[in-house]
Amino acid sequence: MKSNEKVENNGVSRRQMMIGTGALAAGAAMAHFGGLLKSAEAKDGSTEKWPWPYEKLDPAKTAELAYEEWYRVFCGAAVINSVFSQLREKIGEPYKSFPVDSFVFLEGGMVGWGTMCGSNTGAAMVANLIIGPRIAGAHEGHQISEDMFQWYSEASMPVFVPKTPKVTTELVKTVSDSPLCHVSVGKWMKASGFPIGSPERKDRCARVAASNAYHLVELLNDWKDGKYKPASTHAPVKEFGITAQMNCMECHGNNVPTPPMAKK
Repeated sequence: MKSNEKVENNGVSRRQMMIGTGALAAGAAMAHFGGLLKSAEAKDGSTEKWPWPYEKLDPAKTAELAYEEWYRVFCGAAVINSVFSQLREKIGEPYKSFPVDSFVFLEGGMVGWGTMCGSNTGAAMVANLIIGPRIAGAHEGHQISEDMFQWYSEASMPVFVPKTPKVTTELVKTVSDSPLCHVSVGKWMKASGFPIGSPERKDRCARVAASNAYHLVELLNDWKDGKYKPASTHAPVKEFGITAQMNCMECHGNNVPTPPMAKK
């Protein structure tokens, strides 16, 4: 035993005591956190309930909120917060406790990787939290997500024009034929001539987020009224034997691998 580990208090060394004290502190912190969670659950039980309640919203107001929020938290979180901020006021929990700003990572097709447009991902999160997951039999949340992706891919974007745009330049509109960020933004940049860091490109994406928020609320309102009917025709697994979007050849040419088809 080293000199700095003299036996104290019935054979417990100073180092062991320090380790034990640290463990106790960590345990106390976790117990406190757990108590906070239990307190939050005890208020109304809403933290364990899914899907979440919904009241109809104004699509135009939602779009304006999404447009402004894009300049604070970018596309995905902007779409989520444009809906949830209103439901916080109308309903309260669980929307008040939802950490919407944490989804800022959806920006740029997820931290700039150009995958699924954050506006689409945010819309899918909202739809599935409100309607419920497909695995629980709530297919409409899944279907609204699909409808949003297809609508985004086929619409001449941006659709929505804010009342007070931050950029007054008339922005060209493009059809992405894809729900992916790098395809959507890339086609628009080519058509417009504006680079990725330009105010025009940024405002274009803010308006795209607003467009998605507008259409999402339209679909959710129809669902709330019992009038929603799925519109997506996306069925790649059935047609191609693999999960995919429908226009692979546009970007990948002849290098797209052919998946083995399931035996009939």
